[in-house]
Amino acid sequence: MHHLNRIVAALVAVVMFSLPAAASDSARLDGLFDALETAETPAEARRVARDIEHALAQSGSPAMDLLLKRGNGALEAGDSEEAIGHFTALTDHAPDFAEGWHMRAVALARAGLYGPALADVERALSISPRDFNAIYSLGAVLKEVNRPDMAYEAFSRVLEIHPHHEAARAALDRLGPEIGGRDL
Repeated sequence: MHHLNRIVAALVAVVMFSLPAAASDSARLDGLFDALETAETPAEARRVARDIEHALAQSGSPAMDLLLKRGNGALEAGDSEEAIGHFTALTDHAPDFAEGWHMRAVALARAGLYGPALADVERALSISPRDFNAIYSLGAVLKEVNRPDMAYEAFSRVLEIHPHHEAARAALDRLGPEIGGRDL
């Protein structure tokens, strides 16, 4: 019984000390998103966006970070199948880590598996709804499945969060004529 009390006390201490850290991380991320939305120059926006991307890519586990790194390496090498394997292991072991779901969605989309890609990006956004890169990925997949109106909405949402997102702006410019000015 005395041993159990020590375990419970240790768990309470871990939870109590991690709550302020989680709250300060959330407050820092909120501040970064505010700074991104109000960035006056593209260079300033890129700097803030990199800080946000870095924060969102932190799983809190060295092992999960390694899976993310290996999956990203496989994607960069053009090996979608290997990337899917790494990202699947990541989502299995860290189901609350949005970046794992987002990157698996990217790998699935590159493999032409658009239905599962949409499901994964939806999961990522349910965890991290302001992740402008995940929203951009959603728009890209929607464009691939011939839903230009929905893709346009996704890219527009990216620009609400990150007004200087060059790829989203370019995607909107390409989609504008395709949707022909229809009301969304």
